[in-house]
Amino acid sequence: MKILSIETSCDETSVAIVEDGRNILTNRIYSQIGIHQKYGGVVPEIASRNHVTKLPYIIDEALAESKLSLAEVDAIAVTNGPGLVGALLIGLSTAKAMAYSLGKPLIGVHHIEGHIAANFLQFPELAPPFLTLVVSGGHSHLVLVEDYQTFKVLGRTIDDAAGEAFDKISRVLGLGYPGGPAIDAAAKNGNPEAIAFPRVMLDKTEYNFSFSGLKSAVLNYLNGKKMKNEAVNPDDVAASFQLAVIEVLVSKTIACANSIGMKSICMAGGVSCNSLLRKMMGQAAADAGMTLYYPDPILCTDNAAMIGSMAYYNYINGEESDLSLNGIPGLKIGTRQ
Repeated sequence: MKILSIETSCDETSVAIVEDGRNILTNRIYSQIGIHQKYGGVVPEIASRNHVTKLPYIIDEALAESKLSLAEVDAIAVTNGPGLVGALLIGLSTAKAMAYSLGKPLIGVHHIEGHIAANFLQFPELAPPFLTLVVSGGHSHLVLVEDYQTFKVLGRTIDDAAGEAFDKISRVLGLGYPGGPAIDAAAKNGNPEAIAFPRVMLDKTEYNFSFSGLKSAVLNYLNGKKMKNEAVNPDDVAASFQLAVIEVLVSKTIACANSIGMKSICMAGGVSCNSLLRKMMGQAAADAGMTLYYPDPILCTDNAAMIGSMAYYNYINGEESDLSLNGIPGLKIGTRQ
């Protein structure tokens, strides 16, 4: 089954064709990072207008690369949430028009479930159940994937997501946007033990995250240095901040996996590209006798291939959408509407 999928939840315009949920025939991605960098973050109206301009061309590129015609595609899939509502609606209106005009099934996909499904594309042998750490600009979740359609959130951020904290600290350090890669790069030149930033663990019997206190601690450190007219080493701040975030993510994930007797752990989302997170989670998982999975970086950031993978499992389990499918900015994981 060949599914043409569309992802426009934020600032990537992406179209992919995925076969049977595991085989990528094409995965075209147009990134708007260069456009939004001067603003220090994504401007929703600009993102939406760029989706309108670029999406038809990305569809044509995907069809050309896969050497398929629209008639040879079996279904149309699209992200319907969570995300920026204007951006979501561009993809949705296009997907619905295509599905209606072609007489093909329409399949709505949850963006976070798509991130989780990116692991299926990287690891054909992977199957539920497994625990997934989803870390991105807007999300920090620990999700038990019981089967292809059952997702149970065991932990989530109660304030800032990890990626959001990276973006904010990168901005105040003058390292630029997006913050995740900028902090990761700067940290390689810094001393992670230079500054003792707090590790917020909350209740050790629960698996929620909190990064607002850490963010405030970094800002207070920088303000204190400024008031005393003392020099700041941005690389040391980046390294120390990054270590504080990663230690919490790793310890909570391993503790959660132990508590439910899970030996398979996946990571997903843009922050899962972080080099220190991959290193520390890999070591912690090995020490605990667990197997760790994470996709290549191109499948960690927003892309349509992950949407096509999840769409396949939605469809074969009876989750076909109709033309009333709408964009839902705050769509909860495990739901469609």
